[in-house]
Amino acid sequence: MMLPEVSAKRFIVGGNMGWTSDVNYTLWAEYQTFYLGNWLFFVYDRNQDDVIEVNKTNYETCNAKHPVHNYTTGSGRDVVTLNVTHDRYFISSKRSCHGGMRLQVHLTPIPQPAPLPQPAHLAPLPPPPVYLAPKQQPPRAAPSRSYSSRFTVLKSQLLIPFFVTIAAI
Repeated sequence: MMLPEVSAKRFIVGGNMGWTSDVNYTLWAEYQTFYLGNWLFFVYDRNQDDVIEVNKTNYETCNAKHPVHNYTTGSGRDVVTLNVTHDRYFISSKRSCHGGMRLQVHLTPIPQPAPLPQPAHLAPLPPPPVYLAPKQQPPRAAPSRSYSSRFTVLKSQLLIPFFVTIAAI
């Protein structure tokens, strides 16, 4: 049985460009498949940007006044675990949200394993072949021990030499 293999994956947001104003994150996200348990790794200039999670309405209007969560740690290297099953929305509150520095993450359900193939309907098995035993002769009776067979042996052992001896004389 083959199961689909899905393991946690780390995505560097924006690829080689990172989290900056020169990337179309909508287009970037279209080429990614995000699953529950994956991580988003935001790499950016900590003096110019931040990572703010907002709801859908605030994402569309680039409003960071009521964030769901502020992931900015001050290092410019922030990690977000995708640990809930709904869409997530991220913006930079310091610059360029209206210019495209925002990211919507759609989580794809983890693929379920394919069902095991069902065996084809089995036709009834043919009856087993009938093997006929070869015709047998009825068993013979065991030879009986009789003195007549011993007498025949004795007669041949005594009489033949006797006649040979008489004939020689």
